[in-house]
This record gives sequence, structure tokens and C-alpha cells, in this order.
Amino acid sequence: MFVAALFSALHVLTLALGAGALFARGRALSGSLDEAGWKRLLAADNAWGIAALLWITTGLARVFFGGKEPAFYWRNGFFWIKLSLFALIFLLELTPMITFIRVRGARRRGLPAPLFPQDAYRRINTLEGMLLIAIVFSASFMARGAWLF
Repeated sequence: MFVAALFSALHVLTLALGAGALFARGRALSGSLDEAGWKRLLAADNAWGIAALLWITTGLARVFFGGKEPAFYWRNGFFWIKLSLFALIFLLELTPMITFIRVRGARRRGLPAPLFPQDAYRRINTLEGMLLIAIVFSASFMARGAWLF
């Protein structure tokens, strides 16, 4: 029971990290990308990436070592909605992720950052935040065994 509670707590606490990182990244994308702006943007992007890795690892740990049988998840419609929403966030994130990886490389080499549509990335960021909220609702229903088949 202790291990299951620990994985659950870490999984939920990652929401604070992820939501905070997404909010900070959105604010950075709303400002000018001078040196300080780039530092804020890339720090927030790093935190968002760490949150994603933590969600994946703690989520897998919860499914396989979390106290409930894995069949509970496989037979739960809200689990599949939650995974689909997460996959949608990942697909939306591919372009910003690749861009910001290129930005980091350019900055390390002392080159100018590649141009990107800042407004479009801010809209992607906002959409990811809305999907994150939908994940929280799906997770809440999933945890209570709604829509088992």
C-alpha cells in the first residue's frame, strides 16, 4: 500500500510542476525573447519536459505496481481517454520541442536562435493547458472506476 500511495502522490504532484511549467512557458512566449526571455522560456520548457517524463514513469509504475490490477486500467474507458489526451499533447508538443532543442543548440554554439511563430506556439501552449485540465477530469473519473467495460 505504501508504494502505491507513493506513486500516486508523485503522479499527482507532477501536475503542479507541469501546470506551473506550462503557465511559465506561456508567459515567456507572450514576452520578448531577449536574453532573459530565452532563459525563462527554456527553463519553463525544461520543467515541462521533466513533468512529462515524471508522468510517464509514475503512470507506468501506478499501472504495474500501484495496487490495482492492470486489468482495471485496460478495461476503463476513462483510462483510454486520458492516454489519448496525453498522446494529443505529445503530438502538439513535437514542433515546439524540436524548435526549442534547435534553439538550445544554436545558443550553445553562439548562433542566433532559429525563427519560429511565437504566436502559434503560445496557442499550442494554451491548448496543451486545456487538454491537461481534461486529463485531470478523466483521471478523476477513471480512479473511481467509472466506465468499466
